[in-house]
Amino acid sequence: MGRTSDAKDKILDAARSLIELRGYSALGVAEICKTAGVPKGSFYYFFESKEALALAVIDEQWATQRENWNRVLRGDEEPLLRLRQLFEETATAQRAGQETCGTVSGCMFGNLTLELSNQTEVIRGRLQEIFEAQVDMVQEVIEAAVERDDVRVADTRDAARAVVAQLEGQVLFAKLYNNTAQLDVLWFNCLALLGAQAPAKDAAAV
Repeated sequence: MGRTSDAKDKILDAARSLIELRGYSALGVAEICKTAGVPKGSFYYFFESKEALALAVIDEQWATQRENWNRVLRGDEEPLLRLRQLFEETATAQRAGQETCGTVSGCMFGNLTLELSNQTEVIRGRLQEIFEAQVDMVQEVIEAAVERDDVRVADTRDAARAVVAQLEGQVLFAKLYNNTAQLDVLWFNCLALLGAQAPAKDAAAV
């Protein structure tokens, strides 16, 4: 049982790395198995199709990201500072990826949205669920900021969607230009979107 689980993990790890480097469409099962160092038969033991593998990779990636977002966005800091911490950790992760492979990998969910949203309905639906969950989490923070009178927005749902969209867009620019400096504006863009001033604690630190 341990060995079969190990083979599955190797396939997932290989698929995630290859998808981040080259996207989904160009990959074949044989290449994934070769990179994983497992026989092709192992692939179909765990996954009925390449699409099923992609969904498993997406779910695994989201489980990790959701845990990190929960830790940050439901932390003890002031609401706006939680958003700033989210942006900072996103930038740190993109810089680490660039140092490892030489290029900015971007967001897997955003990359797959651009590549596959018109090709496979199942994957598109899953990505929609993930982005809606992200908006839910950011909306919760914005509502807390509204209660403190830190921000004034007409609709917290629309505001949360705008924050997630600008985060995703700047990560896309960082990937396009292979330059993580594109992420330096995240915090200031967020304040502008929410019509907010930097929290006193944050301003003092700057």
